[in-house]
Amino acid sequence: MRSIFLTILLIISNLLIYSQPMQSKTKILLLMGSRFEITAVHSSEAIIDESIDVAIEEVKRIENLISEWVEGTEVDLINKNAGIKPVKVSVELFTLIERCKKVSALTDGAFDITWASAWKLWHFDSTLTKVPSQAQIDEILPLIGYEKIILNKQDTTVFLTQKGMKIGFGAIGKGYAANKARDKMKSVGIENGIVIAGGDLITWGKMANRKNWTIGIADPENPQNAIAWLEVGEMGVVTSGNYEKFVMINGKRYAHIINPKTGYPATGLISVTVIAPDAELCDALATGLSVLGPAKGLGLINQMRGVECVMVTDSNQILTSKGLSLNYYKNNKKNQTHQITIGQKKR
Repeated sequence: MRSIFLTILLIISNLLIYSQPMQSKTKILLLMGSRFEITAVHSSEAIIDESIDVAIEEVKRIENLISEWVEGTEVDLINKNAGIKPVKVSVELFTLIERCKKVSALTDGAFDITWASAWKLWHFDSTLTKVPSQAQIDEILPLIGYEKIILNKQDTTVFLTQKGMKIGFGAIGKGYAANKARDKMKSVGIENGIVIAGGDLITWGKMANRKNWTIGIADPENPQNAIAWLEVGEMGVVTSGNYEKFVMINGKRYAHIINPKTGYPATGLISVTVIAPDAELCDALATGLSVLGPAKGLGLINQMRGVECVMVTDSNQILTSKGLSLNYYKNNKKNQTHQITIGQKKR
């Protein structure tokens, strides 16, 4: 009788929860140099507002932790002391760098946070008017290599072995921030939401209409349209594309994703979308796959449990990992009912 009574109470409790009208609220703002869209779904507007506020504060905290551009951050100190001495850092940053090195090893160096050493040559804005010379590239290459990041776990220190080396988290930072913002929102009672950080997102729970989140994959040739879509529950979805940030020099496109082994922009793929429960991992892998290319990239993902990907080659061929089933649009027509299309240019 007791178990029946408890079961009835549980059913009544669930009915009461689901009978409450759910509302959704989104705040859009600029954080970490990117457009963030933070959405919370709940029956209480007060809890929604609180969750969005704590998410914003968390992203700001992370920016102050990992930015290489802000004076006095731990990353700034690591870079300034390259080739000089180890720098003691927080456990949070230390473990993030540890994970970065693991993904570097997994991708055979295609993902590498020391790519930041090449920024002195590749500024993807109006100041870049000519391609760096091979001599300039050859001078930079010795500064790139994740194995040159020396970690001392006992002292939580980080040492870059050569002067001029730099690390940067542009290829993983927004995914990490999305994860952490979601965690903060969950901690104040948000069981349904989405955090979008540029081309990175993390979803959990369901939309206000109690349906799964529906995510569109942008058409690289026309990013305002989607070529395909999928439904997700708790999942990270990250898109990297060479149509997002690039320069044209003498009629040739040079995109912002640098191949750490050559020092030149990666080629072969114009868009890579990675789907996995962890937005941080998605972010890193999307960059790594863009460098690895179609064959090696698909080979890697097809060996990873719980990770899928969509690739668009430079000949506009769409490739998917073996465990992924996409819903394709006919004639690339945009469906306005979708919650978000990943890979869109947002202004």
